[in-house]
Amino acid sequence: MRAGDRVAVAVSGGADSVALLLLLLELQGELGIVLSVVHVNHKLRGAESDEDEQFVTKLAAKQGLELETRTAPVKQQGAGIESAARHLRHGYFQELACAGRATRIATAHTLDDQAETVLLRMFRGAGIRGLAGILPRLKLESEGRACGEVVRPLLAFRRAELREYLRARAQDWREDSSNEDMAFLRNRARQRLMPVIAEEFGEAAIEHMAELAEIARAEEEHWTKSGAAPFSSVADPSLHVEQLLGLPVAAARRKVRAWIEKNAPEAAISFRLIEEILDLARGAAGRKLELPGQPVCADEGSKPARSKVSPARPARPRIVRRGRQELVLETLSGDAYDYEYVLAVPGEISVPELRTRIVAETVDVANVPEQHRQELLDPARLEEKIVIRNWRAGDRFWPAHSKQEKKVKELLSDRHATGKEKKLWPVALCRGELIWMRGLAVPKTWKARSGKAIWIREITSST
Repeated sequence: MRAGDRVAVAVSGGADSVALLLLLLELQGELGIVLSVVHVNHKLRGAESDEDEQFVTKLAAKQGLELETRTAPVKQQGAGIESAARHLRHGYFQELACAGRATRIATAHTLDDQAETVLLRMFRGAGIRGLAGILPRLKLESEGRACGEVVRPLLAFRRAELREYLRARAQDWREDSSNEDMAFLRNRARQRLMPVIAEEFGEAAIEHMAELAEIARAEEEHWTKSGAAPFSSVADPSLHVEQLLGLPVAAARRKVRAWIEKNAPEAAISFRLIEEILDLARGAAGRKLELPGQPVCADEGSKPARSKVSPARPARPRIVRRGRQELVLETLSGDAYDYEYVLAVPGEISVPELRTRIVAETVDVANVPEQHRQELLDPARLEEKIVIRNWRAGDRFWPAHSKQEKKVKELLSDRHATGKEKKLWPVALCRGELIWMRGLAVPKTWKARSGKAIWIREITSST
């Protein structure tokens, strides 16, 4: 935190968050920050949730602090409810930051929370990235622009220390009854496993698990910054086998993971899957491996957030095929040529079937070469996401400067497209209407004429 920061403290009413607020109040003058309080009521515990909100409201008023509240009921039930609530809170934090009402959101995650997270991720088979646990800082972004961050100042503090701090100041707090519900995996770890670990191996064991997260985070940062070269081609829908197998084992594993995450984010990545893909690379051409889908999470949001420009989950399974010189991602289907993805605007996706990336970028019409201006779309008419797929029987398209709408099949015949090239020809849809087609002018009603525009382009992937 820096002098002048507007820091919104996320206060649930529990001991940890109340302690965080009081600690920051003590340091406010020294740090030169402006404090406020933010509270999200998920309505998960009925009257008890409302009483939490009332408690936080009184606490903020007592300290003379501005209060931001949001009622955000969690609609999901059972598995994943905690993850859904977390997603809603972070959405609200992002809204506050991007509106300029806070530069940082402070949350009260503790050393105990960190140790529990590391333990749970170990059980789930996490790699180094997963073992990094709860990050001390998390950037908040909107449309690719950083507008603030979430900070966790208490990751070095034990939960018991914070309660002692509150008792010394005669400050009460709220107890969340759902923390006793053993249906939640984290509660089982907290109430059953952690006490056994502390009793059998000492309190230092809890601290060592949290320290492991810091070690893993530093390792991940090192790979990200200095290990960029081996991962330069992960956006391609294929991996060159000789180059992959020429890497050290650790680098090869990371490259495979990054490649799958980038091109098949719907896949459930595990150590076993990565080893099977490497074994596939070592084997003969023609072998295939089907990628498993993501399992439903119990109540932990342990996987990294997916990029907003990731493709939608294909309706059919994805496979990795061993080609002559490369590993190739493909989609299984009755018609092996059909594909369909969701593209954020602006954004980009990989289309393995075409061996290209399709990019929707914001441009100034005046800066685009004259021969390409007929391809520019009016952003005011577009939705936030459009569909990219191969054309289908019955599709019709009306390029600007043509007399009438024509069947896509006829347009492709006019261009002498045949065979697989013809079947794979990409189109874009918005609100069910074809608005773009490779190599043709966009329809007159969708065309951008001046100012800002959206330019959809293909970028061929090299192998």
